[in-house]
Amino acid sequence: MRQLPETDRDAIRLAQDPKFPRWLEQITATGGCSHPVHLTGSITTLDGTTGEILHHYDTRDEPGERLLVRCRNRRATVCPACSRLHAGDTFHLVRAGLLGGKNVPPAVRHRPRLFVTLTAPSFGPVHRVGDACRPRRGGRTCEHGRPLGCANVHAPDTPVVGQPLCPDCYDYTGHVLWHAHASKLWDRFVIDVRRRLASSAGLVQSRFADHARLSFARVAEYQKRAAVHVHAVVRLDGPNGPDDGPPAWGTAELLTDAVRASARRVLVRSPYSLAVGERALRWGDQIDARPLHTDGDGSDDDAVAAYVAKYVTKGASETGAGVDRPVTAWEDIETARVSGHVRALMRTCWRLGGLPEYAPLNLRTWTHTLGYRGHILTKSRVYSTTYAALRAERAHHMGHEDMPGLVTERQWRYVGSGHTPGAALIAAGVAEDLAQGQKLRREAAWVMDGDAV
Repeated sequence: MRQLPETDRDAIRLAQDPKFPRWLEQITATGGCSHPVHLTGSITTLDGTTGEILHHYDTRDEPGERLLVRCRNRRATVCPACSRLHAGDTFHLVRAGLLGGKNVPPAVRHRPRLFVTLTAPSFGPVHRVGDACRPRRGGRTCEHGRPLGCANVHAPDTPVVGQPLCPDCYDYTGHVLWHAHASKLWDRFVIDVRRRLASSAGLVQSRFADHARLSFARVAEYQKRAAVHVHAVVRLDGPNGPDDGPPAWGTAELLTDAVRASARRVLVRSPYSLAVGERALRWGDQIDARPLHTDGDGSDDDAVAAYVAKYVTKGASETGAGVDRPVTAWEDIETARVSGHVRALMRTCWRLGGLPEYAPLNLRTWTHTLGYRGHILTKSRVYSTTYAALRAERAHHMGHEDMPGLVTERQWRYVGSGHTPGAALIAAGVAEDLAQGQKLRREAAWVMDGDAV
C-alpha cells in the first residue's frame, strides 16, 4: 500500500485531534500566518478599584498548551498573510496624509503636495527595456573589449534587463557605498529643501519652523539594476503640522522648485579609504516631482497610497535585489539564488565590510540588502498616523484593547515559531480563503458604490 506524503499524514493527524476546531480558530485569528509565534502563559484582567478578577485566560487549555500570534513580517515572500495586513496599514497611513482621516484633518488635501521620485546615479551602462541600450554607429567598445550597447530589444521581464553591459567596468564599490549612505542623503535632501523654501520666502533659515513645516512619507524600491530609488509624498503645512495651513507663499510651484534644486545639489561624502579613496555621493539625474491635484475625487491619492503599499511588502528576493535574510559567511553569498550582478554586489559589500574605515557602516550585516541600511518606509513625525496607532485601532475594533479602570496582568513566554508541514498546508488554505473573501467584499463594495452613483 502506497504511503501518504509526510504533509498529508501530518494534516490528517491534526484534523483527528479533539482540539482541532480550537486550533483552526487560532490559525484563522492569525489570518493564516505562515510563521506564527508560539507563546505560553496567561493574562488576567482585574477591577482596578476592588482587585476583583474579571477575566482569566491561560494557554494550558489550548492545543499544545500554546497560543499562536502573527509574525507581522512585512515581506510577501516570507508571510503573504501578514504582508497583506502590513500593506493595508501602509495604505491607510499614506492615504491619511493625503486626504485626511485617522485623526488627520481633511484639509490636508488642499495643501501643496508632491509625489517625488529620486533615483541612484549611474554606476555603469546596463541593459535597458526596448532598444534603449542599442549601440550607436561606430560600434564602440569599452576598455575590456565589450560593446557599449546591445543589439537586442528587451521586454520588461527579460532577465538581462538591469545587468551591466560590462561587469568589469561597473562601479560596484560606488553602488554599495551609495546604498550605505542613501538614508543620510535623504536627510540632507530634506534639510536643504527647508533651507531653500526659507530663502525663497525671504526668511532666515533658522526661523523656517516658525512659519511652515515639511512633512513626508517615503518608500525605498529596488530598480532592475538592483539600485534603490525613492518614492515620496511631500506635503507643506503650517508650523503646527496638519492642523495648520501653510503660509501664503507656500505654493506647490515653490515646493517643486525647491525639491528639484535640492535633489541636484546635496551630496554626502563616504569615509576616506586608502583602497577606495573618498566618494562624493549624489542623487541621479532622473528626478520627478509631480504636484498632486486637489480638485479630483481622491482617486489619484488612493492610487499613490496603493502604489506605496504595494512596494513596502516586497522582499529583496522578490525584486531580484538580494535576499530576505542576513548572510553570515562568504559561503552564503556563493550559494544565494541571485543573478551574477547581485552576487557581485554582495561580494563587494562583504569585502568593503572587512575594511576598518567602513566599520561604522556595518556593511557585512547589510550584505543581504546590498548595503542599503534604511527602513523600507519612513515618515516625518506628523505626516499622519502611525503603525502602532493603526494596530491599536484594530485591537479596539476587535475588543482586545485595555479598558479604562481595569488592570491587566500578562505573563508570556516564547516557546517556538512556525508550522509543521501539515499545519503549513492548512494555514495556507485559510490565508487564501480569507484573501479571496476580502477581494469579494471589495468588489461588492465597488458595485454598491456604482449603483449609488
